Amino acid sequence: MALDLLADALDDLDPGDGAVETAELVVDDDVLVKLFALGPGAELDPHEHADSTNVFHVLDGEVTVVRDDEAEAVAAPGVVLHERGDVHGARNETDEVAAFTASLCPLPGSG
Repeated sequence: MALDLLADALDDLDPGDGAVETAELVVDDDVLVKLFALGPGAELDPHEHADSTNVFHVLDGEVTVVRDDEAEAVAAPGVVLHERGDVHGARNETDEVAAFTASLCPLPGSG
């Protein structure tokens, strides 16, 4: 059994222009780690997690992270913390696929 959960999942994602593809890497009672691949021009709509902390790990390319009224381009490798209740999202403003994980803890509804 391979310990690395990322490599195969990343190989399976190939979003086209404007598309978002995802894979769940870890799901248990305590945490969710989800992989996002954003094609050029793709956007993950702003949303919030009232009861969970969310951390983005930019793995490949550049992701424009949006939080409230701010937007910042974060190149790989990069880490962005979203506190509980922060309205956040992401978009790909480049011509290449961008990939990041989002870790959510605790898992909503687990407490």
